[in-house]
Amino acid sequence: MAETNFRPKYISFDIYGTLINWNTDAVTRRLLDGRLPEEQWPAFKKVFRGYRFDEVLTYAPYEQILQNSFDRVCKFFGIGPTPGAGAELADTVRGFGAHDDVPAPLKLMGENYKLVALSNADDSFLEISIPKLGADFHAVLTAEQAQAYKPRYQAFEYMLDTLNARPEDFLHISSHTRYDIHPMHDMGFRNLWLLDRGYDPIGPGYDLNVVKSLDEINKHLGL
Repeated sequence: MAETNFRPKYISFDIYGTLINWNTDAVTRRLLDGRLPEEQWPAFKKVFRGYRFDEVLTYAPYEQILQNSFDRVCKFFGIGPTPGAGAELADTVRGFGAHDDVPAPLKLMGENYKLVALSNADDSFLEISIPKLGADFHAVLTAEQAQAYKPRYQAFEYMLDTLNARPEDFLHISSHTRYDIHPMHDMGFRNLWLLDRGYDPIGPGYDLNVVKSLDEINKHLGL
C-alpha cells in the first residue's frame, strides 16, 4: 500500500455503491415481471450495468438515464419497453441506505478532513442520501450541477473548479474503477483508493490502493 506523505486538503467520494448500498435486483426482477427466463438473469444484470455506463456518456436527468438504459437492455434481450421503469428504479435508489461499515469511520474522517461528494445523480437524490451517511460534507457535487456524469472529465473538472483545487489536493475513494479511478488517473489524480466491493475488475497500471473498508484508510491517515 502506497504511503500518504501529505495531508490531503479534501477527501472525495463516489456515493452510490461506495458509501450507499446499491442493489436494484428486486425492483429489476419486478419490472421484468416474468418476461425473462431465469437462466438469462445473470447476463441481464451485466448488460444492464453496461448500458447504464453507456447512457451517462451523454447528460440527461438521472431518472431518464435509468429509463433509457432499462429500455435498451430489454430490447437487447428481445423484451418490449417498460413505461415507468425509470421512475421505479429512481425511487429505489432514493430508498437505499448506507453500507453498514460506513457511518462510524466516515464520521471520524469528517471530523478531521473536508469531505466532498462527487455523485452520478441529481441534486434531489443526494439531498435524501447524504444525511443517511452520518457525517458532515464540505461539498456535495452532482452530475446535475456539472451537467456531466463520471467518467466524463467535465464532472471532475467541475469539482476542481468549484473547490478551486488541483488533483494533488485530493484523496479520492470509490468502489468503481471505470467511473472514477481510470479517468481520474488519466487526469493526474494519484491518491486514489479503491474500496473494493466487487463491482469492477482490478487491473494494473493505475497506481491505486485497494482496501476492503474505510477503517483501513483511517488507519493509514493516522486516525
